[in-house]
Amino acid sequence: MNIILFDSPSHRKKLLPLAYTRPVAEFRVGILTIGEKWQKRLSASSVSWQTEAYLSEKFPTKISKDNFWINGALLPDNQLVNAIFTLSTNNALVKNGVLLAYRGAHFTPNIVSEFPYPVTLINHLWDIFSNNGEQIRADFELITAGRRSYGTSDIYTAIYGNELFVEEGAVMKAAVINTETGPVYIGKNAEIKPGAVIEGPFALCENSRVNMGAKIRGNTTVGPHSVVGGEVNNAVIFANSNKGHEGYLGNAVIGEWCNLGADTNNSNLKNNFSTVRVWDYVSKTYENCGRTNCGLFMGDHSKTGINTMVNTGTVVGIAANIFGTGFPPKFVPSFSWGDKGEIFDIHKLDEMAANWMKSKGKTYNETERNILHHIYNNEIR
Repeated sequence: MNIILFDSPSHRKKLLPLAYTRPVAEFRVGILTIGEKWQKRLSASSVSWQTEAYLSEKFPTKISKDNFWINGALLPDNQLVNAIFTLSTNNALVKNGVLLAYRGAHFTPNIVSEFPYPVTLINHLWDIFSNNGEQIRADFELITAGRRSYGTSDIYTAIYGNELFVEEGAVMKAAVINTETGPVYIGKNAEIKPGAVIEGPFALCENSRVNMGAKIRGNTTVGPHSVVGGEVNNAVIFANSNKGHEGYLGNAVIGEWCNLGADTNNSNLKNNFSTVRVWDYVSKTYENCGRTNCGLFMGDHSKTGINTMVNTGTVVGIAANIFGTGFPPKFVPSFSWGDKGEIFDIHKLDEMAANWMKSKGKTYNETERNILHHIYNNEIR
């Protein structure tokens, strides 16, 4: 099957700033990205993307004579997989006017069927952490079916329940892991330091680390090559980011190449217990998310200084450097520098991005540079 995960323009803009630097199908929800979920469930050798032109070099579209076009914001389940497997050429599935999937040589659906079952779409930023626990459970079943966990030989690690799966090379020492509240997945070459306390559902992806004494509550995902410490609750870290020190992160989504300085804390509940308003890139105003628990959303390459206090429902754009006294604004535009309304110098931005990616064993190449420069030139000029 040739699978193309397409971006709906209306979905994309609602999902900024995280969608600035990736197709929506590259969002991590649960253990896997949305694209990885579809690839595994449809037994495909690979997937490609239909997205914005400036992202197409990194995320190209591969078209064949027979393609399955799937909405990149759509989370798969068995009913959807079965329906897509049986799609005939030129047939499409929709739900309440939203195109879910289409089969054809070109993206021109003309025979439309209403999908009769409920679906889950990532329509807003908070849908990521809201669905994360359920998606960890679903991905855990998908990944571990028919496989044997490597387990742990550490006699000082206390494990409660029987839903722990450990990949090859993972190490844990003197930790407490509670799977009675949900499954816990430990990825390849991941590490859990002494004194960490973890409750499921939880996913620690490959080459990531939980620091000493960390308190990790359920419905949390730590993406590949990331570090967490302190207290974390119902948060999703996409990949290659650090929250290594004390401080609270809750009901939050953190992109790639981010760093939360020591004792950075985000509020996820207002003192009056009212619902939280979140910046919306479409209406360019704050909109009610309908939730009382809502924390921080941070775009790629953004950083906070030590002792940063972040308010409920704060949205931080791409490559923002947050430091200064008091709470930062609830909307921090991309490429902000400090609390004086200054803009990141593009050359300093390149240097910062290159240094951070190098620290994670990656290269800030021309493709990555072109993406950031496109956003820079279109956001602030």
